[in-house]
Amino acid sequence: MKGGLTDVPGITVGHATDTRALTGCTVVLCESGAVGGMEIRGWATGVAGLDLLDPRHLVESIHAVCLAGGSSFGLEAVFGVKQFLEERGIGFPVANTVVPLVAGAILFDLTVGDGRVRPDKIMGYHACLNATAGKVPEGSVGVGTGATVGKLHGIASAMKGGIGSASVKIGRVVVAALVAVNAFGDVVDPRTRKILAGARTSPSRRTFVNTAEAFKKGARPPGYQRGANTTIGVVATNARLSKVQAGKVAGWAHLGLARTISPLNTTVDGDTLFCLSTGNRPANLDMLAQAATDVVAEAVVRAVTLAEPAGGIPAHRDLVGKRG
Repeated sequence: MKGGLTDVPGITVGHATDTRALTGCTVVLCESGAVGGMEIRGWATGVAGLDLLDPRHLVESIHAVCLAGGSSFGLEAVFGVKQFLEERGIGFPVANTVVPLVAGAILFDLTVGDGRVRPDKIMGYHACLNATAGKVPEGSVGVGTGATVGKLHGIASAMKGGIGSASVKIGRVVVAALVAVNAFGDVVDPRTRKILAGARTSPSRRTFVNTAEAFKKGARPPGYQRGANTTIGVVATNARLSKVQAGKVAGWAHLGLARTISPLNTTVDGDTLFCLSTGNRPANLDMLAQAATDVVAEAVVRAVTLAEPAGGIPAHRDLVGKRG
Protein backbone atom coordinates (compact mmCIF):
# COMPACT_ATOMS: atom_id res chain seq x y z
CA MET A 1 0.00 0.00 0.00
CA LYS A 2 1.61 3.21 -1.17
CA GLY A 3 0.62 6.75 -2.06
CA GLY A 4 -1.14 9.28 0.09
CA LEU A 5 -4.09 11.60 0.54
CA THR A 6 -3.33 13.61 -2.59
CA ASP A 7 -4.05 10.52 -4.71
CA VAL A 8 -7.70 11.51 -4.26
CA PRO A 9 -8.67 13.96 -7.04
CA GLY A 10 -9.49 17.42 -5.77
CA ILE A 11 -7.27 17.19 -2.67
CA THR A 12 -4.09 19.14 -1.95
CA VAL A 13 -2.05 19.02 1.25
CA GLY A 14 0.30 21.59 2.77
CA HIS A 15 2.43 21.69 5.92
CA ALA A 16 3.81 24.55 7.98
CA THR A 17 6.59 23.41 10.31
CA ASP A 18 8.42 25.15 13.14
CA THR A 19 11.49 22.98 13.78
CA ARG A 20 12.70 25.21 16.62
CA ALA A 21 9.51 25.31 18.70
CA LEU A 22 8.60 21.79 17.51
CA THR A 23 5.05 22.46 16.42
CA GLY A 24 3.15 22.96 13.19
CA CYS A 25 -0.03 22.57 11.24
CA THR A 26 -1.26 20.72 8.18
CA VAL A 27 -4.04 21.76 5.85
CA VAL A 28 -6.12 19.58 3.55
CA LEU A 29 -7.64 21.74 0.83
CA CYS A 30 -10.62 20.71 -1.28
CA GLU A 31 -11.15 23.99 -3.09
CA SER A 32 -13.98 22.70 -5.28
CA GLY A 33 -15.78 21.52 -2.16
CA ALA A 34 -16.14 18.13 -0.51
CA VAL A 35 -18.95 16.48 1.38
CA GLY A 36 -17.68 15.95 4.91
CA GLY A 37 -18.32 13.91 8.00
CA MET A 38 -16.45 13.18 11.22
CA GLU A 39 -16.30 10.85 14.18
CA ILE A 40 -14.95 11.75 17.63
CA ARG A 41 -14.10 8.88 19.98
CA GLY A 42 -11.58 10.41 22.35
CA TRP A 43 -12.62 12.31 25.45
CA ALA A 44 -10.23 15.27 25.27
CA THR A 45 -11.09 16.90 21.96
CA GLY A 46 -10.47 20.29 20.43
CA VAL A 47 -12.36 20.85 17.18
CA ALA A 48 -13.75 23.62 14.98
CA GLY A 49 -16.48 23.64 12.35
CA LEU A 50 -18.27 20.61 13.74
CA ASP A 51 -21.62 22.21 12.84
CA LEU A 52 -20.68 22.32 9.15
CA LEU A 53 -20.59 18.52 9.02
CA ASP A 54 -24.02 18.06 10.57
CA PRO A 55 -26.50 16.73 7.95
CA ARG A 56 -29.00 19.31 9.21
CA HIS A 57 -26.73 22.24 8.33
CA LEU A 58 -27.50 24.44 5.33
CA VAL A 59 -24.19 23.86 3.54
CA GLU A 60 -23.55 20.72 1.52
CA SER A 61 -19.76 20.77 1.45
CA ILE A 62 -16.64 22.23 3.04
CA HIS A 63 -13.42 23.61 1.54
CA ALA A 64 -10.67 22.55 3.94
CA VAL A 65 -9.67 20.70 7.08
CA CYS A 66 -6.93 22.16 9.27
CA LEU A 67 -4.97 19.93 11.68
CA ALA A 68 -2.77 21.77 14.16
CA GLY A 69 -0.60 21.38 17.21
CA GLY A 70 -0.70 23.84 20.09
CA SER A 71 -3.68 22.41 21.96
CA SER A 72 -6.75 24.68 21.76
CA PHE A 73 -4.51 27.66 20.94
CA GLY A 74 -3.78 25.98 17.60
CA LEU A 75 -7.35 26.42 16.41
CA GLU A 76 -6.29 29.95 15.44
CA ALA A 77 -4.65 28.37 12.38
CA VAL A 78 -8.13 27.70 10.99
CA PHE A 79 -8.58 31.44 10.44
CA GLY A 80 -5.43 31.60 8.33
CA VAL A 81 -6.95 28.92 6.10
CA LYS A 82 -10.15 30.95 5.88
CA GLN A 83 -8.20 34.05 4.86
CA PHE A 84 -6.33 32.15 2.15
CA LEU A 85 -9.52 30.77 0.67
CA GLU A 86 -11.46 34.04 0.86
CA GLU A 87 -8.68 35.86 -1.00
CA ARG A 88 -9.16 33.38 -3.83
CA GLY A 89 -12.93 33.62 -3.87
CA ILE A 90 -13.42 30.13 -2.50
CA GLY A 91 -16.30 29.68 -0.10
CA PHE A 92 -20.03 29.84 0.44
CA PRO A 93 -21.33 32.86 -1.51
CA VAL A 94 -22.99 35.60 0.49
CA ALA A 95 -23.98 39.20 -0.30
CA ASN A 96 -20.56 40.75 -0.87
CA THR A 97 -17.98 38.00 -0.38
CA VAL A 98 -17.60 34.27 0.21
CA VAL A 99 -17.38 32.46 3.53
CA PRO A 100 -14.86 29.60 3.41
CA LEU A 101 -16.10 26.54 5.26
CA VAL A 102 -13.25 25.05 7.25
CA ALA A 103 -13.23 22.31 9.87
CA GLY A 104 -10.30 21.68 12.18
CA ALA A 105 -8.88 19.65 15.03
CA ILE A 106 -5.88 20.04 17.31
CA LEU A 107 -3.45 17.89 19.23
CA PHE A 108 -1.41 18.66 22.34
CA ASP A 109 2.34 19.24 21.84
CA LEU A 110 3.02 21.97 24.42
CA THR A 111 5.43 19.80 26.45
CA VAL A 112 7.72 19.30 23.45
CA GLY A 113 9.90 22.17 22.24
CA ASP A 114 8.75 25.68 23.14
CA GLY A 115 5.20 25.44 24.44
CA ARG A 116 4.82 29.23 24.25
CA VAL A 117 4.86 29.02 20.43
CA ARG A 118 1.69 27.65 18.86
CA PRO A 119 0.25 27.43 15.34
CA ASP A 120 -1.51 30.68 14.54
CA LYS A 121 -3.30 32.40 11.68
CA ILE A 122 -0.02 33.09 9.86
CA MET A 123 1.04 29.46 10.08
CA GLY A 124 -2.34 28.29 8.79
CA TYR A 125 -2.01 30.65 5.84
CA HIS A 126 1.51 29.43 5.07
CA ALA A 127 0.38 25.81 5.16
CA CYS A 128 -2.11 26.71 2.42
CA LEU A 129 0.63 28.37 0.36
CA ASN A 130 2.59 25.11 0.61
CA ALA A 131 -0.34 22.92 -0.44
CA THR A 132 0.22 20.78 -3.54
CA ALA A 133 -1.18 17.69 -5.18
CA GLY A 134 2.24 16.05 -5.02
CA LYS A 135 3.56 13.40 -2.66
CA VAL A 136 2.66 14.19 0.95
CA PRO A 137 5.71 14.78 3.19
CA GLU A 138 5.50 12.49 6.22
CA GLY A 139 7.08 12.00 9.61
CA SER A 140 8.10 15.00 11.71
CA VAL A 141 6.44 17.74 9.65
CA GLY A 142 3.36 19.91 9.93
CA VAL A 143 1.03 18.89 12.71
CA GLY A 144 3.23 15.87 13.33
CA THR A 145 6.30 17.94 14.24
CA GLY A 146 5.82 17.80 18.01
CA ALA A 147 3.71 14.64 18.17
CA THR A 148 4.67 11.96 20.68
CA VAL A 149 3.38 8.52 21.71
CA GLY A 150 3.66 6.25 24.74
CA LYS A 151 3.17 8.67 27.63
CA LEU A 152 2.32 6.27 30.45
CA HIS A 153 5.38 7.46 32.40
CA GLY A 154 5.44 11.00 31.06
CA ILE A 155 7.16 12.73 28.19
CA ALA A 156 10.68 11.76 29.32
CA SER A 157 9.98 8.10 28.58
CA ALA A 158 7.85 8.71 25.48
CA MET A 159 8.79 8.43 21.80
CA LYS A 160 8.18 10.56 18.74
CA GLY A 161 4.97 10.34 16.84
CA GLY A 162 4.40 12.06 13.52
CA ILE A 163 2.17 12.26 10.48
CA GLY A 164 1.69 9.54 7.88
CA SER A 165 -0.36 8.98 4.76
CA ALA A 166 -1.46 6.05 2.61
CA SER A 167 -3.91 5.25 -0.18
CA VAL A 168 -5.49 2.33 -1.98
CA LYS A 169 -7.24 2.12 -5.34
CA ILE A 170 -10.16 -0.23 -5.94
CA GLY A 171 -11.08 0.00 -9.59
CA ARG A 172 -11.70 3.70 -10.19
CA VAL A 173 -12.32 4.48 -6.52
CA VAL A 174 -9.50 5.91 -4.41
CA VAL A 175 -9.52 5.82 -0.62
CA ALA A 176 -6.71 7.55 1.30
CA ALA A 177 -5.80 8.72 4.78
CA LEU A 178 -3.60 11.29 6.48
CA VAL A 179 -3.10 10.73 10.23
CA ALA A 180 -1.21 12.71 12.88
CA VAL A 181 -0.31 10.34 15.73
CA ASN A 182 0.06 11.88 19.18
CA ALA A 183 -1.37 9.03 21.22
CA PHE A 184 -1.21 8.36 24.93
CA GLY A 185 -0.86 4.68 24.08
CA ASP A 186 1.71 2.65 22.16
CA VAL A 187 1.79 2.17 18.38
CA VAL A 188 1.94 -1.47 17.31
CA ASP A 189 2.52 -3.29 14.05
CA PRO A 190 -0.95 -4.49 12.99
CA ARG A 191 0.50 -7.74 11.64
CA THR A 192 2.94 -8.78 14.35
CA ARG A 193 1.49 -6.79 17.30
CA LYS A 194 5.03 -5.78 18.19
CA ILE A 195 5.40 -2.27 19.60
CA LEU A 196 6.90 0.14 17.07
CA ALA A 197 6.98 3.18 19.35
CA GLY A 198 5.62 3.66 22.84
CA ALA A 199 6.25 4.10 26.53
CA ARG A 200 9.74 3.02 27.55
CA THR A 201 10.68 1.54 30.91
CA SER A 202 12.83 4.60 31.66
CA PRO A 203 14.20 7.67 29.83
CA SER A 204 17.51 5.88 29.21
CA ARG A 205 16.12 2.49 28.14
CA ARG A 206 15.04 1.14 24.77
CA THR A 207 12.67 -1.45 26.20
CA PHE A 208 8.90 -0.97 26.18
CA VAL A 209 6.49 -1.02 29.08
CA ASN A 210 3.44 -2.18 27.05
CA THR A 211 0.88 0.32 28.24
CA ALA A 212 -2.18 -1.90 27.79
CA GLU A 213 -0.64 -4.69 29.86
CA ALA A 214 0.46 -2.20 32.52
CA PHE A 215 -3.14 -0.97 32.77
CA LYS A 216 -4.33 -4.53 33.32
CA LYS A 217 -1.92 -4.82 36.24
CA GLY A 218 -3.23 -1.65 37.85
CA ALA A 219 -0.42 0.73 36.89
CA ARG A 220 -0.75 4.21 38.38
CA PRO A 221 0.71 6.37 35.61
CA PRO A 222 2.52 9.51 36.75
CA GLY A 223 2.34 10.75 33.17
CA TYR A 224 -1.44 10.47 32.96
CA GLN A 225 -1.96 14.10 32.01
CA ARG A 226 -5.46 14.96 30.87
CA GLY A 227 -5.78 16.32 27.37
CA ALA A 228 -2.07 15.95 26.55
CA ASN A 229 -2.51 13.55 23.64
CA THR A 230 -4.78 12.94 20.61
CA THR A 231 -4.66 11.28 17.19
CA ILE A 232 -6.34 13.26 14.42
CA GLY A 233 -6.64 12.79 10.68
CA VAL A 234 -8.53 12.83 7.42
CA VAL A 235 -9.87 10.04 5.24
CA ALA A 236 -10.75 11.06 1.69
CA THR A 237 -12.28 9.36 -1.32
CA ASN A 238 -13.57 10.15 -4.78
CA ALA A 239 -16.57 7.92 -4.08
CA ARG A 240 -19.96 9.61 -3.83
CA LEU A 241 -21.04 10.01 -0.19
CA SER A 242 -23.74 11.90 1.65
CA LYS A 243 -22.91 13.68 4.91
CA VAL A 244 -24.40 10.79 6.87
CA GLN A 245 -22.36 8.26 4.90
CA ALA A 246 -19.18 10.31 5.28
CA GLY A 247 -19.72 10.29 9.03
CA LYS A 248 -20.15 6.52 8.98
CA VAL A 249 -16.93 6.04 7.00
CA ALA A 250 -15.10 8.29 9.49
CA GLY A 251 -16.40 6.06 12.26
CA TRP A 252 -15.30 2.87 10.52
CA ALA A 253 -11.88 4.44 9.91
CA HIS A 254 -11.31 4.49 13.67
CA LEU A 255 -10.97 0.72 13.40
CA GLY A 256 -7.66 1.42 11.66
CA LEU A 257 -6.56 3.28 14.78
CA ALA A 258 -7.69 0.33 16.89
CA ARG A 259 -5.43 -1.98 14.88
CA THR A 260 -2.37 0.13 15.59
CA ILE A 261 -2.77 2.12 18.83
CA SER A 262 -3.06 0.51 22.25
CA PRO A 263 -4.85 1.65 24.35
CA LEU A 264 -7.05 3.86 22.17
CA ASN A 265 -9.78 6.48 22.72
CA THR A 266 -8.81 7.07 26.33
CA THR A 267 -10.13 9.86 28.52
CA VAL A 268 -6.89 11.76 27.86
CA ASP A 269 -7.01 11.43 24.05
CA GLY A 270 -9.12 13.52 21.68
CA ASP A 271 -9.12 11.05 18.79
CA THR A 272 -10.95 12.58 15.82
CA LEU A 273 -11.17 11.55 12.17
CA PHE A 274 -12.75 13.46 9.29
CA CYS A 275 -13.99 11.98 6.03
CA LEU A 276 -14.13 13.94 2.78
CA SER A 277 -15.90 12.90 -0.43
CA THR A 278 -14.64 14.82 -3.47
CA GLY A 279 -16.08 12.80 -6.32
CA ASN A 280 -19.06 11.04 -7.76
CA ARG A 281 -17.87 7.44 -8.18
CA PRO A 282 -20.38 4.81 -7.07
CA ALA A 283 -19.00 2.53 -4.35
CA ASN A 284 -20.20 0.00 -1.82
CA LEU A 285 -20.08 1.39 1.72
CA ASP A 286 -18.75 -1.84 3.21
CA MET A 287 -15.91 -1.80 0.69
CA LEU A 288 -15.13 1.80 1.62
CA ALA A 289 -15.18 0.90 5.30
CA GLN A 290 -12.58 -1.83 4.83
CA ALA A 291 -10.40 0.38 2.65
CA ALA A 292 -10.60 3.26 5.14
CA THR A 293 -9.59 0.93 7.97
CA ASP A 294 -6.60 -0.33 5.99
CA VAL A 295 -5.26 3.06 4.90
CA VAL A 296 -5.64 4.57 8.38
CA ALA A 297 -3.70 1.68 9.91
CA GLU A 298 -0.92 2.07 7.34
CA ALA A 299 -0.82 5.84 7.84
CA VAL A 300 -0.35 5.37 11.60
CA VAL A 301 2.54 2.97 11.05
CA ARG A 302 4.17 5.35 8.58
CA ALA A 303 3.72 8.27 10.98
CA VAL A 304 5.91 6.70 13.66
CA THR A 305 8.37 4.81 11.45
CA LEU A 306 9.17 7.94 9.44
CA ALA A 307 9.34 10.26 12.47
CA GLU A 308 12.65 11.81 13.49
CA PRO A 309 14.00 12.30 17.01
CA ALA A 310 13.54 15.79 18.44
CA GLY A 311 13.64 17.59 21.75
CA GLY A 312 15.56 14.73 23.33
CA ILE A 313 12.77 12.29 22.47
CA PRO A 314 13.85 9.24 20.46
CA ALA A 315 12.06 7.92 17.38
CA HIS A 316 11.41 4.44 16.06
CA ARG A 317 14.42 4.73 13.74
CA ASP A 318 16.69 5.16 16.77
CA LEU A 319 15.66 1.73 17.96
CA VAL A 320 15.53 -0.26 14.73
CA GLY A 321 16.82 1.98 11.92
CA LYS A 322 15.19 3.86 9.10
CA ARG A 323 12.15 2.81 7.07
CA GLY A 324 11.79 3.76 3.43
